[in-house]
Amino acid sequence: MRRVVITGAGTISALGHDVPSTYQAMREGRCGIGPLELRDLDRLSVRIGAQVRGYDEAAHFPRNQLALYDRFTQFAMVAARQAVAQSGLGFDGDLGLRAGVVLGNSGGGLSTVDDSYRAVYEDGKNRVHPFVVPRLMANAATSHIGMEHGLMGPTLTVSTACASSNHAMGLAFQMVRSGAAEVMLTGGSEAMLTFGGLKAWEGLRVMSTEGCRPFSATRSGMVQGEGAAVFVLEERDRAMARRAEILAEVAGFGMTADAQDIVAPSVEGAERAMRAALADAAMAPEEVGYINAHGTGTAANDRTECAAIHAAFGAAAGQLLVSSTKAMHGHIIGGTGAVELLACLLALREGVVPPTIGWEAPDPDCPLDVVPNHAREARVTACLSNAFAFGGLNAVLALRAA
Repeated sequence: MRRVVITGAGTISALGHDVPSTYQAMREGRCGIGPLELRDLDRLSVRIGAQVRGYDEAAHFPRNQLALYDRFTQFAMVAARQAVAQSGLGFDGDLGLRAGVVLGNSGGGLSTVDDSYRAVYEDGKNRVHPFVVPRLMANAATSHIGMEHGLMGPTLTVSTACASSNHAMGLAFQMVRSGAAEVMLTGGSEAMLTFGGLKAWEGLRVMSTEGCRPFSATRSGMVQGEGAAVFVLEERDRAMARRAEILAEVAGFGMTADAQDIVAPSVEGAERAMRAALADAAMAPEEVGYINAHGTGTAANDRTECAAIHAAFGAAAGQLLVSSTKAMHGHIIGGTGAVELLACLLALREGVVPPTIGWEAPDPDCPLDVVPNHAREARVTACLSNAFAFGGLNAVLALRAA
């Protein structure tokens, strides 16, 4: 099988509008969570989130295109442009026929949905914008990226709740490794910080009104964020032949289903996914220096994930550095794994492990080195990135330093 590498990366989130600013925020342990700015905020009990601020859509897209782009699509396209630019690739000719896009997304165009429901039910209008369906469909971002860059190979959207982007990146990895595609753009995007989106999540009673404190005994729930990250994957020999900068190697991918409960996590399912990723990468547990944890800050997820890490790594768990960056950029739902892959690249490329900020007190149910509050320098040559979703769907990526 062919080896697969990352040759381009792009992002926009509450931490920054590109990769360098996001890396700097992660080094500093900067928190992107703050008071929300949106309509009808007084009707919400959760009024904090990790919003993308200082974003001017008109600076990125002409007015006629904006009529077609929901916020989640815009984020994905901004990130994809950065990734393609860094890769140095052009997709004219045959390469466009052998290149595609796989993105993760959970909610689709929720800004469009929210605005359209208000127009019909609140304002009493009998018509909505003619592009409502093309704006709200979950594959909109994927399709627009493909059209902008001329990518005519395998193109689809994966929707598995909070594991969406890990599943998408894993599928893109498998396509390049198998030879089904030469180059794939992959990652995820989400813009769920709308009144309706937040009101729905409030009903689950897993949201914090204070902040995100993964693995801390004082944690009180998750905090939502928004944003996107996109990566260029290609075969290693091809990248080397054109002297491209290789950011990291995607070495393996594992996915499992709990088949137990629609919301409660499973130790066994998460453990099997990590073991599967290690096996796929032919990677020994002792090789892994860092795990970017799913780490939502809920009591159930953090306890379950720590138990799964101990089960999968055994004695090697004591040497692991494990952090959750969601305390900085929030839980970006279908896009979260993509933004979190940047934390792995930072560790592999620069020897900086991002911290778990907001940590206040040890939890005996989370006996791991969670890199509390401050980034740490460490030599990391291999890492895992975890994503565990409602529905009991688990997806884990294994990466190696280039």
